[in-house]
Amino acid sequence: MKSRRDFLKRTGTFAFTAIALKITKAQTLFPTSNLLHSGGDAFQLPKLPYEYDALEPFIDKQTMIIHHTKHHQAYVNKLNETPSTNIDYLSDDSVKCSHVDQTTSSVIRNNLGGHYNHSLFWTLLRPNKDGNVNEVSGSLAEEIKKEWKTLEDFKKEFAEKAMKIFGSGWCWLINQNGKLKIVTTANQDNPLMNLQQEKGKIVLALDVWEHAYYLKHQNKRADYIKDWWNVVNWEKAQQLFEQK
Repeated sequence: MKSRRDFLKRTGTFAFTAIALKITKAQTLFPTSNLLHSGGDAFQLPKLPYEYDALEPFIDKQTMIIHHTKHHQAYVNKLNETPSTNIDYLSDDSVKCSHVDQTTSSVIRNNLGGHYNHSLFWTLLRPNKDGNVNEVSGSLAEEIKKEWKTLEDFKKEFAEKAMKIFGSGWCWLINQNGKLKIVTTANQDNPLMNLQQEKGKIVLALDVWEHAYYLKHQNKRADYIKDWWNVVNWEKAQQLFEQK
């Protein structure tokens, strides 16, 4: 009886030791700090500040559902399964992006960009079911008029640059050392990344990947951009513009 107890005890100890070794090995391969988001949580899909149909008739419900729960979620999932290279996953998201450079793996570059860009993009949209005139005001409006003379001239240049993006990418309004500028990036890059020639603080963002508009607008990117102006959240853009 005693030998049986000793055997079970030894077996239990060996099993516990094996499990502990597996855990230690896993932590070595995938350190917790590499898998966590700022605040100590895994990267998470942010909840939209409005319902999926709130941007209609300009951006349709089905596009918003797929864009948010499929495309954005995929970036989040990929980040949570990918150990970091030169990016501190525990830092603020904008800081993470600013550390993306030529040494950053393409997996992290693409998926961190996708997560950050979309998280910001959702906040720069707002419902406008009545189709009211949606125009910027305040200091941002003054700065736009200083740079482009009129809001319409600004919108025209912004739309033209968004239209010229070949394939997938983003169009941005940035604050570049106190001067507003319209720039574009390919894929999921953004102007915060250290590998961009045109860097600056983001004020406005437009996603021109086909999945952002193809269900409603098909191949008519110009129509999508025209509709997008109706749901721009200028208050959020103003906040971004004022940030130090």
